[in-house]
Amino acid sequence: MPISANSSDAASHGPATPPSDKELVLKVIPMPADTNGNGDIFGGWVMAQVDLAGSVLPARYAKGRMATVSVNEFVFKQPVRVGDILSFFSAVTRIGRTSVTVKVEVFAERYQAQGQYVKVTEASVTYVAIDDMGRPREIPK
Repeated sequence: MPISANSSDAASHGPATPPSDKELVLKVIPMPADTNGNGDIFGGWVMAQVDLAGSVLPARYAKGRMATVSVNEFVFKQPVRVGDILSFFSAVTRIGRTSVTVKVEVFAERYQAQGQYVKVTEASVTYVAIDDMGRPREIPK
Protein backbone atom coordinates (compact mmCIF):
# COMPACT_ATOMS: atom_id res chain seq x y z
CA MET A 1 0.00 0.00 0.00
CA PRO A 2 2.70 2.52 -0.91
CA ILE A 3 0.31 5.40 -1.36
CA SER A 4 1.79 8.76 -0.43
CA ALA A 5 0.31 10.86 2.32
CA ASN A 6 -1.65 14.02 1.70
CA SER A 7 1.05 16.67 1.41
CA SER A 8 -1.06 19.17 3.33
CA ASP A 9 -1.10 16.84 6.32
CA ALA A 10 2.52 16.98 7.45
CA ALA A 11 1.63 15.52 10.84
CA SER A 12 0.60 12.23 9.20
CA HIS A 13 4.27 11.26 8.87
CA GLY A 14 5.14 11.70 12.53
CA PRO A 15 3.84 10.47 15.85
CA ALA A 16 0.13 10.85 16.47
CA THR A 17 -2.22 10.58 19.41
CA PRO A 18 -5.27 8.32 19.05
CA PRO A 19 -8.53 10.29 19.24
CA SER A 20 -10.29 10.63 22.55
CA ASP A 21 -13.59 11.57 20.86
CA LYS A 22 -13.95 8.23 19.04
CA GLU A 23 -14.52 4.70 20.27
CA LEU A 24 -11.92 1.94 19.85
CA VAL A 25 -13.91 -0.65 17.89
CA LEU A 26 -11.25 -3.05 16.54
CA LYS A 27 -7.60 -4.05 16.94
CA VAL A 28 -5.86 -6.31 14.45
CA ILE A 29 -2.35 -7.34 13.40
CA PRO A 30 -1.73 -7.78 9.65
CA MET A 31 0.13 -10.94 8.68
CA PRO A 32 2.43 -11.90 5.76
CA ALA A 33 -0.49 -13.38 3.78
CA ASP A 34 -2.01 -9.85 3.65
CA THR A 35 0.92 -8.33 1.69
CA ASN A 36 1.50 -7.31 -1.89
CA GLY A 37 4.66 -8.09 -3.89
CA ASN A 38 6.53 -5.22 -2.22
CA GLY A 39 5.86 -6.54 1.28
CA ASP A 40 3.38 -3.81 2.22
CA ILE A 41 -0.13 -4.68 3.35
CA PHE A 42 -2.69 -4.60 0.51
CA GLY A 43 -4.87 -1.49 0.54
CA GLY A 44 -7.89 -3.73 -0.06
CA TRP A 45 -7.14 -5.64 3.13
CA VAL A 46 -7.09 -2.37 5.07
CA MET A 47 -10.36 -1.34 3.39
CA ALA A 48 -12.02 -4.60 4.48
CA GLN A 49 -10.91 -4.04 8.07
CA VAL A 50 -12.21 -0.45 7.96
CA ASP A 51 -15.57 -1.76 6.70
CA LEU A 52 -15.76 -4.19 9.64
CA ALA A 53 -14.71 -1.55 12.17
CA GLY A 54 -17.06 1.01 10.66
CA SER A 55 -20.05 -1.30 11.02
CA VAL A 56 -19.77 -1.67 14.82
CA LEU A 57 -21.46 1.60 15.84
CA PRO A 58 -24.19 1.63 13.14
CA ALA A 59 -25.22 -1.87 14.27
CA ARG A 60 -26.32 -0.33 17.58
CA TYR A 61 -28.77 1.89 15.68
CA ALA A 62 -29.87 -0.48 12.90
CA LYS A 63 -30.83 -3.28 15.31
CA GLY A 64 -30.86 -5.79 12.46
CA ARG A 65 -29.40 -6.34 9.03
CA MET A 66 -27.44 -3.57 7.39
CA ALA A 67 -25.18 -3.16 4.40
CA THR A 68 -22.38 -0.85 3.35
CA VAL A 69 -23.96 1.60 0.91
CA SER A 70 -21.05 3.96 0.22
CA VAL A 71 -17.45 4.77 0.94
CA ASN A 72 -17.57 8.56 0.99
CA GLU A 73 -13.87 9.11 1.60
CA PHE A 74 -10.85 6.85 2.01
CA VAL A 75 -7.34 8.23 2.53
CA PHE A 76 -4.19 6.14 2.95
CA LYS A 77 -1.71 8.29 4.86
CA GLN A 78 1.06 5.79 5.64
CA PRO A 79 1.91 2.23 4.60
CA VAL A 80 0.80 -0.59 6.87
CA ARG A 81 3.40 -3.26 7.57
CA VAL A 82 3.40 -6.84 8.77
CA GLY A 83 3.38 -6.89 12.56
CA ASP A 84 1.88 -3.42 13.03
CA ILE A 85 -0.79 -3.31 15.71
CA LEU A 86 -3.69 -1.46 14.07
CA SER A 87 -6.27 0.33 16.21
CA PHE A 88 -9.52 1.38 14.56
CA PHE A 89 -11.44 4.27 16.12
CA SER A 90 -14.95 5.19 14.99
CA ALA A 91 -17.58 7.86 15.60
CA VAL A 92 -21.06 8.36 14.16
CA THR A 93 -21.18 11.54 12.08
CA ARG A 94 -24.74 11.30 10.74
CA ILE A 95 -27.92 9.34 11.38
CA GLY A 96 -30.47 9.50 8.60
CA ARG A 97 -33.87 7.91 8.12
CA THR A 98 -32.39 4.60 6.88
CA SER A 99 -28.63 5.11 7.11
CA VAL A 100 -25.77 5.80 9.50
CA THR A 101 -22.46 7.42 8.48
CA VAL A 102 -19.29 6.94 10.48
CA LYS A 103 -15.76 8.31 10.46
CA VAL A 104 -13.06 5.68 10.98
CA GLU A 105 -9.46 6.55 11.86
CA VAL A 106 -6.75 3.89 11.86
CA PHE A 107 -3.58 4.19 13.92
CA ALA A 108 -0.59 1.85 13.79
CA GLU A 109 1.81 0.92 16.51
CA ARG A 110 4.86 -0.17 14.55
CA TYR A 111 6.31 -3.54 15.52
CA GLN A 112 9.54 -1.95 16.73
CA ALA A 113 7.87 1.07 18.39
CA GLN A 114 4.88 -0.17 20.35
CA GLY A 115 3.17 2.51 22.38
CA GLN A 116 3.91 5.11 19.69
CA TYR A 117 1.17 5.70 17.14
CA VAL A 118 1.07 6.92 13.55
CA LYS A 119 -2.17 7.61 11.69
CA VAL A 120 -2.25 5.35 8.64
CA THR A 121 -5.79 5.63 7.27
CA GLU A 122 -9.03 7.56 7.63
CA ALA A 123 -12.37 6.95 6.01
CA SER A 124 -16.03 7.93 5.99
CA VAL A 125 -18.43 5.05 5.37
CA THR A 126 -22.25 4.92 5.21
CA TYR A 127 -24.31 1.87 6.15
CA VAL A 128 -28.00 1.36 5.40
CA ALA A 129 -30.44 -0.68 7.48
CA ILE A 130 -32.08 -3.35 5.32
CA ASP A 131 -35.03 -5.71 5.69
CA ASP A 132 -35.08 -9.44 4.95
CA MET A 133 -35.52 -8.70 1.23
CA GLY A 134 -32.49 -6.38 1.16
CA ARG A 135 -34.55 -3.20 0.87
CA PRO A 136 -33.78 -0.11 2.97
CA ARG A 137 -35.78 0.17 6.18
CA GLU A 138 -36.06 2.90 8.77
CA ILE A 139 -33.60 3.12 11.63
CA PRO A 140 -35.56 2.31 14.82
CA LYS A 141 -36.12 5.26 17.18
